[in-house]
Amino acid sequence: MNIFVLLKQTFDTEERIVIQNGEISDDGVKYVMNPYDEYAVEEALLQRDQHGGTITVVGVGPDRTAEALRTALAMGADETVLISSTGLETDEYSVSRLLAAYLGQQSYDLILGGNFSVDSGGGQVAVRLAQLLDIPHTSSITKLTINGQKATLERDAEGDTETLEVSLPAVFTAQQGLNEPRYPSLPGIMKAKKKPFHQKTAADLGVSDSEVTAKTKRVSLSLPPQRQAGRILQGDYAQQAAELVHLLRTEAKLI
Repeated sequence: MNIFVLLKQTFDTEERIVIQNGEISDDGVKYVMNPYDEYAVEEALLQRDQHGGTITVVGVGPDRTAEALRTALAMGADETVLISSTGLETDEYSVSRLLAAYLGQQSYDLILGGNFSVDSGGGQVAVRLAQLLDIPHTSSITKLTINGQKATLERDAEGDTETLEVSLPAVFTAQQGLNEPRYPSLPGIMKAKKKPFHQKTAADLGVSDSEVTAKTKRVSLSLPPQRQAGRILQGDYAQQAAELVHLLRTEAKLI
């Protein structure tokens, strides 16, 4: 089974967000593998251990993305591919086009990704990729069983669970609860240094810069307004209720 995993490098979720001149400052910031992509890598490892085959992890991003890809190698993936986005303004559209250009040249049975990335929260790349490759897609999966060219899966559906059967090849995105991602072991980290690490550009994939120009543009970026201090209402219950209604009507504009 040829398994491919889509990976993105994101801010560490513990980092403090600082905005300077309308952009997120990354001075001294730690970047990590997108947490939802960890579930995808782990599921790829579990499926390979059960069915055999190889795992290739593919990421689109700047040079620093190599660190997250090497983490996937240390977890147990067989090889990685970094498609450089240096010099390109990318969004979900352009990333999916680059991935489709690469995967269109490969033989694949299963493509896994995270349900969404914790930085943009878009969750569009896998859906767009499936459309470009003309293969089935299911998001938010919490269980995956493969039997031959059929996959039976469960997916999170707004507090409920759906069970689906999908023909392979297909694209699935991992929801929290699909598995418990492993930590890279010391032997795994040492082995990762000897595993294949490929680097590609848009030109290598036969794609011009104009074909992957971003279709969206960020107009503005700002932090939420600072939360005001709470207020303790004085008086008896009737006076507090009257004051609360007054504040909701005149200040909060909720009634």
